[in-house]
Amino acid sequence: MEKITIRSQFEACKEIVLAAGREDLAEFLDGRIAQTVKKNSAERKPTAKQVENEGFKSDILAWMEDGVIYAAGDILKGVPSIVAAGMSINRVSALMTQLVESGAVTKTVEKRKNFYTLAA
Repeated sequence: MEKITIRSQFEACKEIVLAAGREDLAEFLDGRIAQTVKKNSAERKPTAKQVENEGFKSDILAWMEDGVIYAAGDILKGVPSIVAAGMSINRVSALMTQLVESGAVTKTVEKRKNFYTLAA
């Protein structure tokens, strides 16, 4: 099934409008399609929170030791910048998930609890 987007809806409307012989409306829809393309391709700066999270992730990686298995709670209590920020366990888990997705950390699950180690 094709993903429905604003652009695809504008293009579908344009086909209907052209079939009805309304060139003026088709021109209007072309403008709207161009706007959505421009908006989707725009360069975006990372948000302040994303920049902050990158700092926390590098602190976590610097703090972790090779061959040691950590739970999110260990990271929450052990990384000085995270302790100072008073971060929640949910945010630490989200950061760890991002690190796993980037390949910097590996995750294992035992009895429904996540454990993390540095990737080899």
